[in-house]
Amino acid sequence: MPPTLSPAPKTLDALASSSFCRVADAKQFDGNGVRLLRDGPENYPAWLSAIARAERTVHLENYLLQEDDVGRAFADALTNAVRRGVKCRVLYDWLGCHMKTSRRFWAALRAAGVEVRCYNPPQMGNPLHWISRNHRKVLCVDSQVGFTGGLCIGHDWAGRTDRSVPPWRDTAVEIRGPAAAYLSLAFADSWLTAGPAIPPEDLPPPEQSAAAGNLGLWVIAGHPDSMGLYRLEQLVAAIVERSLWLADAYFVATTGYVRALTGAAQAGVDVRLLVPSASNLPIVRAISRSAYRPLLEAGVRVFEWNGPMMHAKTAVADGCWSRVGSSNSNLASWITNRELDVTIYDVRLAQEMEAMYEQDLENATEVLLRSGRIRPTGPRESPGMRYRGRRPGSAGRLLAGAVGFGSVVGATITRHRVVGPSESRIIAIAGLLLLALTTVALLIPPVIAYPVGILAAWIGITLLGRARRLRKSDRLAGDAKRR
Repeated sequence: MPPTLSPAPKTLDALASSSFCRVADAKQFDGNGVRLLRDGPENYPAWLSAIARAERTVHLENYLLQEDDVGRAFADALTNAVRRGVKCRVLYDWLGCHMKTSRRFWAALRAAGVEVRCYNPPQMGNPLHWISRNHRKVLCVDSQVGFTGGLCIGHDWAGRTDRSVPPWRDTAVEIRGPAAAYLSLAFADSWLTAGPAIPPEDLPPPEQSAAAGNLGLWVIAGHPDSMGLYRLEQLVAAIVERSLWLADAYFVATTGYVRALTGAAQAGVDVRLLVPSASNLPIVRAISRSAYRPLLEAGVRVFEWNGPMMHAKTAVADGCWSRVGSSNSNLASWITNRELDVTIYDVRLAQEMEAMYEQDLENATEVLLRSGRIRPTGPRESPGMRYRGRRPGSAGRLLAGAVGFGSVVGATITRHRVVGPSESRIIAIAGLLLLALTTVALLIPPVIAYPVGILAAWIGITLLGRARRLRKSDRLAGDAKRR
């Protein structure tokens, strides 16, 4: 167990008590009870049990609800709840589910009485709208108990004991009290993007919820362009005094965030980063590793998880402040997605987080700089570490990878920052891709010209249509005023 850190540092105490909500665009709630849950085998039974005890409402919002044994178990639980008279609503992300869950699955849920909506399917009139995804993982029952964290719903998080494949490493929290009621309000905001609003009687306000503990909790319900968590993460890295331990599934951080972490390490803070060793997108893994050198040179300790996937998104700072949620450290989570994270200022919970983190490091390999090169310090294999095929959510991570890829290439061309040797592979890939594109353009021009022309026409027609609608609405407003 980690040592007790008492008293808590004054900087984070001040942050929690004064400027936190303003910095993170968060909602604060007191009187909550929180339970830390590890991996699918702890989370799924708790989720299913809560649904089985539901009396009024079940609100489930997840990037991926996979059509497998785990997904069918949740479908059965929801169907049974509807039979008891419970109003069940499910919101899934189109991109997350379109390759993993059939229309028959959703049709069966709707036929059973479950209200099902899809977040942001493709729209002909908005060619770039698909970039925004709903990456939240939220379950709220009766506005009294809620769960949120990094887990989707599928067999990867449950593991496969018959094949000696452990579950994906992930973390979530169970919340009781006023903050749980707010999770339903956050769900209602997402629900509204795909259809009519939830009736007010199904959404009791948090102030009417009875206290279920003594913990203060902040909910950061991120939506496109909010960047609340990004601002908070930078601030915490800037003011932390003793320790900052991070776990991230798809680390493609901005230069500014990398500098915040390196600055903390250079100031003597114990900064640690735990990331997956194996990734479903090699380009994301390569870009993530491109940030290792400046981190390692500054004193940040980097560890790679020796398992099938390290999918948790957590932070614990100074033994008193914790974060658990759905946000990865990349621009897709910070800028374009709907995410939901909670932060708690509590020494006891932070110590549980630190103990869990240290346990994770026992199944991780530390990465060090040796003779100027980035090298792991030990063996890389463990049962179930290697996996193949397209994994859940890989299309969404491709956006984050593309942004990080462009950042490295842009830095090389514009020279606005120093590009390290660890980024040479990415630069070489970019050079080869551009040469290949040039060859195709010279030898087979239509292959390049036709897709570009179609995309340009699609965007042009969309812009003209939008301009026409705006002018029409302006004329109608003018006519209304004259009347």
